[in-house]
Amino acid sequence: QVQLVESGGGLATAGGSLRLSCAASTRTFDRYSIGWFRQAPGKEREFVAAISQTSRSTSYADPVKGRFTTSRDNAKNTAYLQMGSLKPDDTAVYYCAARPAYPLSADSREYGYWGQGTQVTVSA
Repeated sequence: QVQLVESGGGLATAGGSLRLSCAASTRTFDRYSIGWFRQAPGKEREFVAAISQTSRSTSYADPVKGRFTTSRDNAKNTAYLQMGSLKPDDTAVYYCAARPAYPLSADSREYGYWGQGTQVTVSA
């Protein structure tokens, strides 16, 4: 069983930045790839980014390429999503998720463990 807890959300202005953290409760954190997803009001949950177990591979959705960066520190059992050049369209609840598999996946159905989400609001 893996428990994930996101933190770091909040209010930002357009062009600003935020860093989200995803802390995992498992000692085998390095066996899981981590995905980041977001859900805006009235919209379906969408893929944002993913990172492999060893950080060798990352993947990003087109809307965030060049603006967001995901990383992880396996010694701290924590993954990160650095968000820059924020836009009002980035406003959503952001979730991290874990799956004990490779390759990376943008399909939320392939992730078995989810955090509770953290709200990110970007004002114009």
